[in-house]
Amino acid sequence: MLADAIPGALARDIALVVGGALFMALMAQVTIKMPGELVPITGQTLGVGLIGATLGSRRGVASMGLYLVLGLFMPVYADGGSGFDVIWGATGGYLIGFVLATYVIGLMAERGADRKVLTAFVAFVAAQLIVFGIGVPWLKVSADLSWGDAIHSGFTVFILGGLIKAAIGAAVLPSAWRLVRKADGR
Repeated sequence: MLADAIPGALARDIALVVGGALFMALMAQVTIKMPGELVPITGQTLGVGLIGATLGSRRGVASMGLYLVLGLFMPVYADGGSGFDVIWGATGGYLIGFVLATYVIGLMAERGADRKVLTAFVAFVAAQLIVFGIGVPWLKVSADLSWGDAIHSGFTVFILGGLIKAAIGAAVLPSAWRLVRKADGR
């Protein structure tokens, strides 16, 4: 894992988990509201991919879990949202999906998927599909939408942005690995 290039063990892991949760809180504030849509475009799915791929499955899930808990009491969700209302609302499924998506991309990275552009891109797309797979049905139920409206408002409008975020992740992670190998003299 990329995070394992940092020395230390328990203290390192705690710092990485807390850092990941804080990074996610920052990415949540990168929002673009779309007129008439219930779910904004955010930097969160990029955050999910980067956190899962750099921290791995276990630390990534711990980081996302900490982020969800922090959001119950502090304004760290998108647009400074917080509380159980956000979890039970239209965007709650996406938040829950972040945990599973972080785990999956973390597993993929543990198997080397973050070291090449193509496999990193596939890992980021897979993670986003997991988020949408949980988020869209949750949106449908919580906002009482038809399937067509839920798919449009909760998935279709995010396809281009999701591909751009996957491309960013696919460029950043292999580059980071090259820097780590260079620093290690490999």
